[in-house]
Amino acid sequence: MAALRDEVKAFVVQALACFDTPSQVVASVKETFGIDVTRQQCEAYDPTKYVGRSLNQKWKTLFEDTRARFREETAEIPIANRAYRLRAMNRFVEKAETMKNIGLAMQILEQAAKEVGDVYVNRQKKVDDEGEPTVPTSVTVQVINARKPDAEPECSAG
Repeated sequence: MAALRDEVKAFVVQALACFDTPSQVVASVKETFGIDVTRQQCEAYDPTKYVGRSLNQKWKTLFEDTRARFREETAEIPIANRAYRLRAMNRFVEKAETMKNIGLAMQILEQAAKEVGDVYVNRQKKVDDEGEPTVPTSVTVQVINARKPDAEPECSAG
């Protein structure tokens, strides 16, 4: 393994800071500079990894600055925003419904539910007089013969 020029090191550090995998960085370095490097050699330029713990401060600073800038720019991309994705899914569901493609509409609705999170969970909680959530201590289910017209089913939770 030959020592890398500063230009290549900076390229590797910036690619890793943008969450590229070492394998992706190896391919990019080969394509851009025509140099063969190993994944381990690239990984050594990631200060978040154990092997990169002793990385020169110059490269650590470049990594941290690049990652901060990358995260800020990512926030400006519309599809990275949950509200944008939900609005798009809403349009897709409406289009699927007009096409009478109920299966596709249901898939999109399921994806939207996953996007929002906790939609499959009943968030309604019973509270007692003190505002504390009520936890059932016992559940009693009583089966009533349905053939008797005057019988009503009883269920209770306590």
